[in-house]
Amino acid sequence: MSEYWLISAPGDKTCQQTWETLNNVTSKQNSLSINYKFHIPDLKVGTLDQLVGLSDDLGKLDSFVDQVTHKVASYLGEVLEDQRDKLQENLMANNGDLAVYLTHFQWDMAKYPIKQSLRNIADIISKQVGQIDADLKTKSSVYNNLKSSLQNMEKKQTGSLLTRNLADLVRKEHFIQDSEYLTTLLVVVPKSGFSDWNQNYEKLTDMIVPRSSQLVSQDNDYGLFTVTLFKKVAEEFKHHAREKKFIVREFTYNEVELAAGKNEISKLVTDKKKQFGPLVRWLKVNFSECFCAWIHVKALRVFVESVLRYGLPVNFQAMLLHPNKKNTKRLRDVLHQLYGHLDSSAQQGGASGAHDSVDIPGLGFGQAEYFPYVYYKINIDMVDSKA
Repeated sequence: MSEYWLISAPGDKTCQQTWETLNNVTSKQNSLSINYKFHIPDLKVGTLDQLVGLSDDLGKLDSFVDQVTHKVASYLGEVLEDQRDKLQENLMANNGDLAVYLTHFQWDMAKYPIKQSLRNIADIISKQVGQIDADLKTKSSVYNNLKSSLQNMEKKQTGSLLTRNLADLVRKEHFIQDSEYLTTLLVVVPKSGFSDWNQNYEKLTDMIVPRSSQLVSQDNDYGLFTVTLFKKVAEEFKHHAREKKFIVREFTYNEVELAAGKNEISKLVTDKKKQFGPLVRWLKVNFSECFCAWIHVKALRVFVESVLRYGLPVNFQAMLLHPNKKNTKRLRDVLHQLYGHLDSSAQQGGASGAHDSVDIPGLGFGQAEYFPYVYYKINIDMVDSKA
C-alpha cells in the first residue's frame, strides 16, 4: 500500500512518550500500522498571524508541488515508451526508494536553511518547483514535436499504397528519364482490378507505350503499377484512369530529393536518440527534486498546523504511519481514542472524529477530512494515480 498518514500529537511529558504510546497501541499490540518518527527541525515560528496566513498558502503549495511531481513522473513514463514498465524503478528520491526517503525523512538544511522564516522556505520551494514546471513545458514541447514529425514520416513509410511514401518502393529503372516527350506514371490499382488494368490500360488514351506497365509493389488491398506514355496525354490519362477507379499518384523520380527524404528520417531518428538520454536524466533528477520538495512542504504544514493547534512553546511529535490496508478503520478509531480529547467538537462526531469541510482558521482550511490531531495523507504511488 502506497498510502501513509502523517500525523502529529502534543508531547506528553516528553515527545518520546507520545511516540511510545502511539507505537504501542497501533504497531506493537495490534499490527494496525508500521510507524516512523518524522523528524522536523526547530523551525522559526514567527507570529500567529503569519502562521494563519501561511497555513492556507501551504495548502495551495502542497497541491501545486504534488501536481508537478506527478506531471514529471507521467512524462517520464511517456518518454520511456515501450520501456514504460521500468518507470517505477526510475522514480527515485535522493538516489533511493520513495518509501525509504519518506520513512527516513531528513530535512535538507542546505536547500532550505532553517534560519530563514517559514514564508521564505515556502517561497524557495515554490520558485524551485515553478522553474521545473516551466522547463518541463519547454523540454516536452521540443521532444514531442520531434517525436510527432518522426511518427508522421514513419506512417508514410508503412501505410497503404494510396497514402504511403513511394520512394523506398521504386527504382531508377522503373522510369523513363530525361525524355522530351515521354513520362512514367505510378498508378495504384485495387487487387480486384488487376486483370481489368492489364487488359485495358493501353486503351485509356492514345499514345500509351504498349506493354510498358509493370507491377512494382503490392500490399493487402492494392498494387502499384508503372505506365509510360506521352507527356501531352498525361492529364487525359489521369482523368480516364480515375473513372475506372485507378488512382494515379503524383510522383517524380528525383534521386537527390529521394536521398534527402531518407536522410530526413535518419536525422530525426538520430536526433530523437540524442535527446532521449539527457531528457530521461533530466526527468529523473527533477522528479527527485519535486518529490523531496513535496515532502518538505508536508513537514512545513505539520509544523504550522501543530503550532496553531497545540500552541507554544513548540511541543509536539510528528509521526508517519503506514496503515495496514485491512485495518484502516480500526486504526482511525484507535487514533480517536488516543487524541479525541484534543478537540471537544470532534468527540461529538462519533468514533471517526471526521467532519465534512470544517473551515476553522489554522485548522485545515476546509479540508474534506478533519480530525482532532494534525493529519495529512501522503500517497507515493506515482505510476497509477493521476495528478
